[in-house]
Amino acid sequence: MTAPLLRVENLAVSFPIRPRGAWPWTPSLELKAVGGVSFSLNAGETLGIVGESGSGKSTLARAVIGTIPSSGGSVEWEGRDIAALDPRGRRALRRDIQMIFQDPLAALNPRMTVGEIIAEPLVTHHPDLSRAERREKVADLMARVGLLPNQINRYPHEFSGGQCQRIGIARALILNPRLLICDEPVSALDVSVQAQVINLLKELQGEFGLSLIFIAHDLSVVKHISDRIAVMYLGRLMETAPAKALIRTPFHPYTKALVASVPIPDPETEAKRRAAPISGELPSPISPPSGCVFRTRCPIARESCAGERPPLLEPQPGRFVACPFHDG
Repeated sequence: MTAPLLRVENLAVSFPIRPRGAWPWTPSLELKAVGGVSFSLNAGETLGIVGESGSGKSTLARAVIGTIPSSGGSVEWEGRDIAALDPRGRRALRRDIQMIFQDPLAALNPRMTVGEIIAEPLVTHHPDLSRAERREKVADLMARVGLLPNQINRYPHEFSGGQCQRIGIARALILNPRLLICDEPVSALDVSVQAQVINLLKELQGEFGLSLIFIAHDLSVVKHISDRIAVMYLGRLMETAPAKALIRTPFHPYTKALVASVPIPDPETEAKRRAAPISGELPSPISPPSGCVFRTRCPIARESCAGERPPLLEPQPGRFVACPFHDG
């Protein structure tokens, strides 16, 4: 069995928070954004990460690529600890792992043309290329993502949201990366445009041989592109399973609530369905509940849930759930 392309072990991220108006000598509070998350990603695979806003999905992605420091755990790329890489290794890693962001227009420099935006990584990582060679690569990639070559000298504000996201995708792919991290790339787009961007990503994945981490809060979006889905809640993993199995038979109570909230296209079936929403509000990550972090909103919570943090159990091969009382 081949080793995974990416392995994350017990990754934790926390931030010191000083209360507003506090005295200088007042101790800082600790915001636990990610609390010991583990997963792996194989070459050519798509892992969907889903959960409510504030569950730590984007923070996890940024900790994986190193744009924010982790407070514990490890991230391995092809068996090598990223934290132990020398500057040359880190530079190579930046070529291999690229990211697409949530707000397509805000992620683009408004003072640069589309051609300059897409070509910028080439200037940094391949300075030996001539201007004509860079322009040729940019024009070719623009065509692959559905942009016209004659748009190369336009500015981001001249494009729609969907077109700006295509520009962001082209910029991310210009270095031929092996892993693309998509941080809610369609949440700011119309539904019809969302489908176009997702289909484009699936096509490009096959063409470039990409691995994907696709982050979203909408399970109906994640299920269409993912091979496996990881469900996060308050910085913790609740369940990980193959996408079809997780949608068909969710095990964890939180996963069940997310699946039940996905709308059904048939109006009559949707009207008859009685999906109970999750009660209560998301607790503060500064003072998360003891034991199982979902217990304050869980319909099957017991007194023992307030004790130790439940481990990820494996009731089926390749399927993990952080609940000893699941009925899967």
